[in-house]
This record gives sequence, structure tokens and C-alpha cells, in this order.
Amino acid sequence: MTDGPTGSTVPRRQLGRHLRELRNRSRLTVRTAARELEWSETKLWRIETGQTSLRSLDVEAMCRIYGAPPDVTALMALAKETKARGWWHSYGDVIRDSLDLYLGLEDAASELSWYTSELVPGLLQTRDYARALIRAHYAQASEEDIERLVQVRIARQSLLTRTTAAPIVRVAFNEAVLRRAVGGEEVMAGQLERLIVMTKHPNVSLRVVPFETGFHDGLLSGPFVMMRFPSAGDGRAIEPPTVYVDGFTGALYLDKPEEIKRYAGAFDAIWSSALNEARTMGFLHGAAREFRT
Repeated sequence: MTDGPTGSTVPRRQLGRHLRELRNRSRLTVRTAARELEWSETKLWRIETGQTSLRSLDVEAMCRIYGAPPDVTALMALAKETKARGWWHSYGDVIRDSLDLYLGLEDAASELSWYTSELVPGLLQTRDYARALIRAHYAQASEEDIERLVQVRIARQSLLTRTTAAPIVRVAFNEAVLRRAVGGEEVMAGQLERLIVMTKHPNVSLRVVPFETGFHDGLLSGPFVMMRFPSAGDGRAIEPPTVYVDGFTGALYLDKPEEIKRYAGAFDAIWSSALNEARTMGFLHGAAREFRT
């Protein structure tokens, strides 16, 4: 595993945005462009949203149809980067395409801000907690596939402690997350103790929103994670801030400025309504003791 951001997600999304901008400037609709390229509209949409890699020759063909400037060397070089493989690609037989996209963004992020209402985020799960969730979710999967999925989840966690570019992580937990005995009381006690250990890392901050808070913004927003990305040499972020919302039948990636503003405001409000970090530590210790007794 590498000691820094890897994979093709960010180059794919960057290339997709450039190509979408070129298409829009040429005043071609997705339908018209797809017909000219002799592709399906779905294929073109997947390219523009960064969900698939692209050959240099395909980029050249798109730029020709869009009337782009003759020198497209930079875009063709970016196309080659879309084929880079992150560590998680060796688990491609058990992870879905949408997770591949998310893992690339998570690995490249410089800051992750989570609100979670039901479950401990994967980056903070113990092996036993993860196994209990995965076994329940993939009831028909073999034990071998379950263990491979567990390994993916545990391998992700190395980004929290890598020596370069470890992200800042803030997680606000609804109290229910820490009261629900996923996997049984012993597993849950171990999970809470794991959270206590993680708070010792300088880049990890955890807070609990107790039931006594009553109404808070998380009741309207639902669970989400906001990802922010490091800056390139020109001072601009390599990716726009992105909010990931994981649903039962699919995931949403939101990056419009007004969407980011609303979710950033929601997270700040949730964070402010939560217990401070010292009181959160006391809560975690108390909850862990209750599961141990």
C-alpha cells in the first residue's frame, strides 16, 4: 500500500470536467455528442462524471468533435493517468463500482467531515464491528468474500496514520450510533474502546450529539461526509469540495457551490450542538463500561 493518495478517481473527474466544459462551449447536447462519437449517452455521461477511464485516442476524438484547440497534449496525458490503479483495485472482485469512485476521493482528501446517525464510519470500525455489518448486508456472500470486504475496510484506515498527507477527520456521532450493540455487547465495547484510542491521533476529532440535545440539523440532513482536497501548485484545490451521501440503493456525489454551502452550514451547526471533546471522551468511556458489565 502506498503512503499517500493514489488511484485514478481524481484524474478521471478532472478530465471529465474539462471534456464537459469543451462540449458545453461547442453547444453540443449529450445526445448530439454521443451520436457524433458513435457512443451511448450513458457512456458519455460516465466519462463526464469521472466514473470510467479513457484512452488518449478517445480524448483526441472528443476534442476534434468539440472544436477544441489543436494542442490537447495535456488532456491526453491526463487520460493516461485515469488508468492508474489504487491499492483497492486488487479487491475489484468484491467491491462495487460506486465504492471504487468513493475510495479514490477518500484517499485523496485533505479533510473529511462526517455526520453519522446510525453506524460508526468505516474509517473508524474495528474488524469485528465491520465483519458484523458486512455479514448482515451481504447475507448470501461466502465467508471468503466477507473476509475480503472486511480487509478492504480495514486497509482504508491506514490513511489516518500515514506519514504524509494524513487527512483531518472530524466525526459527529448521533448518540444512537454508540448505544446500538452491533455484533453484540462485546464487539460494541471493543468498538467504543477503539474510538477512544483514535482520539489520541492529532488529526482525528470526535464529538457526540446526545439525545438530550433534541432537535439538531442532522435530523434534516441525514448522514453525510464532506470531503475537501489539497491545493495544487497554483493554490486551487485539486478537486472541488464534494459531499457523499450513501443511500440504500445508490450514492450521491454533490459538488455544486450551493449544495456545499448548505452541507457545510449543517455540519458546523451539528458540531456546535455536540458535546465538546472532553465530554465526548467521558461519554465514550461510560458507554464502553456499560457494554462490559
